[in-house]
Amino acid sequence: MIFASSAGTQAGNLSMIVLLVGMFAIMYFMMIRPQRKEQKRVTEMLNSMEIGDAVITSSGFYGIIIDISESDVIVEFGNNKNCRIPMTKEAIRQVEKPEQAAAIKEETKKEAKESKK
Repeated sequence: MIFASSAGTQAGNLSMIVLLVGMFAIMYFMMIRPQRKEQKRVTEMLNSMEIGDAVITSSGFYGIIIDISESDVIVEFGNNKNCRIPMTKEAIRQVEKPEQAAAIKEETKKEAKESKK
Protein backbone atom coordinates (compact mmCIF):
# COMPACT_ATOMS: atom_id res chain seq x y z
CA MET A 1 0.00 0.00 0.00
CA ILE A 2 2.86 2.35 0.68
CA PHE A 3 4.15 1.79 -2.86
CA ALA A 4 0.76 2.56 -4.39
CA SER A 5 0.48 5.95 -2.70
CA SER A 6 4.05 6.98 -3.57
CA ALA A 7 3.51 5.98 -7.24
CA GLY A 8 0.40 8.17 -7.35
CA THR A 9 2.31 11.07 -5.82
CA GLN A 10 5.11 10.72 -8.37
CA ALA A 11 2.61 10.68 -11.23
CA GLY A 12 0.94 13.79 -9.78
CA ASN A 13 4.27 15.60 -9.51
CA LEU A 14 5.24 14.65 -13.05
CA SER A 15 1.94 15.88 -14.47
CA MET A 16 2.33 19.16 -12.54
CA ILE A 17 5.81 19.68 -14.01
CA VAL A 18 4.55 18.95 -17.53
CA LEU A 19 1.66 21.38 -17.00
CA LEU A 20 4.01 24.16 -15.81
CA VAL A 21 6.40 23.63 -18.74
CA GLY A 22 3.44 23.74 -21.13
CA MET A 23 2.18 26.99 -19.60
CA PHE A 24 5.60 28.63 -19.94
CA ALA A 25 5.84 27.49 -23.57
CA ILE A 26 2.42 28.97 -24.33
CA MET A 27 3.35 32.22 -22.58
CA TYR A 28 6.57 32.44 -24.60
CA PHE A 29 4.81 31.98 -27.95
CA MET A 30 1.90 34.28 -27.06
CA MET A 31 3.73 37.15 -25.37
CA ILE A 32 7.51 37.22 -25.53
CA ARG A 33 8.11 36.12 -29.12
CA PRO A 34 5.73 38.66 -30.77
CA GLN A 35 7.23 41.42 -28.63
CA ARG A 36 10.74 40.53 -29.81
CA LYS A 37 9.61 40.45 -33.45
CA GLU A 38 8.06 43.91 -33.09
CA GLN A 39 11.18 45.25 -31.38
CA LYS A 40 13.34 43.87 -34.21
CA ARG A 41 11.04 45.47 -36.84
CA VAL A 42 11.25 48.88 -35.12
CA THR A 43 15.04 48.65 -34.82
CA GLU A 44 15.37 47.81 -38.52
CA MET A 45 13.03 50.70 -39.42
CA LEU A 46 15.05 53.19 -37.37
CA ASN A 47 18.36 51.95 -38.83
CA SER A 48 17.06 52.19 -42.40
CA MET A 49 16.04 55.87 -42.13
CA GLU A 50 17.59 58.17 -44.71
CA ILE A 51 17.55 61.87 -45.43
CA GLY A 52 14.38 62.75 -47.34
CA ASP A 53 12.17 60.07 -45.77
CA ALA A 54 8.73 61.13 -44.57
CA VAL A 55 8.14 60.29 -40.91
CA ILE A 56 5.40 60.38 -38.31
CA THR A 57 6.53 61.22 -34.79
CA SER A 58 5.21 59.75 -31.56
CA SER A 59 3.21 62.95 -31.04
CA GLY A 60 1.53 62.59 -34.45
CA PHE A 61 3.42 65.23 -36.44
CA TYR A 62 4.32 64.56 -40.07
CA GLY A 63 7.73 65.68 -41.26
CA ILE A 64 10.73 65.09 -43.51
CA ILE A 65 14.14 64.00 -42.24
CA ILE A 66 16.81 66.55 -43.17
CA ASP A 67 19.74 65.31 -41.05
CA ILE A 68 20.64 62.11 -39.19
CA SER A 69 23.24 61.48 -36.50
CA GLU A 70 23.96 58.37 -34.43
CA SER A 71 21.05 58.77 -32.03
CA ASP A 72 19.22 61.90 -33.21
CA VAL A 73 17.43 63.17 -36.31
CA ILE A 74 16.42 66.64 -37.41
CA VAL A 75 12.90 66.70 -38.80
CA GLU A 76 11.43 69.52 -40.85
CA PHE A 77 7.73 70.18 -40.32
CA GLY A 78 5.35 72.16 -42.48
CA ASN A 79 5.62 73.79 -45.88
CA ASN A 80 7.48 76.93 -44.85
CA LYS A 81 10.79 75.08 -44.25
CA ASN A 82 11.42 77.08 -41.07
CA CYS A 83 10.31 74.56 -38.47
CA ARG A 84 13.22 72.17 -37.89
CA ILE A 85 13.22 70.17 -34.67
CA PRO A 86 15.94 67.81 -33.43
CA MET A 87 14.62 64.66 -31.76
CA THR A 88 15.76 61.20 -30.79
CA LYS A 89 15.27 58.34 -33.22
CA GLU A 90 12.98 56.62 -30.71
CA ALA A 91 10.45 59.46 -31.18
CA ILE A 92 9.87 58.30 -34.78
CA ARG A 93 6.91 55.91 -35.02
CA GLN A 94 6.62 55.39 -38.78
CA VAL A 95 8.93 55.89 -41.77
CA GLU A 96 7.73 56.23 -45.34
CA LYS A 97 10.27 56.12 -48.15
CA PRO A 98 9.78 58.55 -51.07
CA GLU A 99 9.18 55.62 -53.44
CA GLN A 100 6.41 54.31 -51.19
CA ALA A 101 4.81 57.73 -51.03
CA ALA A 102 4.82 58.05 -54.83
CA ALA A 103 3.28 54.59 -55.23
CA ILE A 104 0.53 55.37 -52.73
CA LYS A 105 -0.16 58.71 -54.37
CA GLU A 106 -0.46 57.09 -57.80
CA GLU A 107 -2.73 54.38 -56.42
CA THR A 108 -5.10 56.94 -54.91
CA LYS A 109 -5.20 58.84 -58.21
CA LYS A 110 -6.21 55.63 -60.02
CA GLU A 111 -8.91 54.94 -57.46
CA ALA A 112 -10.22 58.48 -57.81
CA LYS A 113 -10.40 58.16 -61.61
CA GLU A 114 -12.20 54.82 -61.34
CA SER A 115 -14.73 56.20 -58.86
CA LYS A 116 -15.54 59.11 -61.23
CA LYS A 117 -16.49 56.69 -64.03
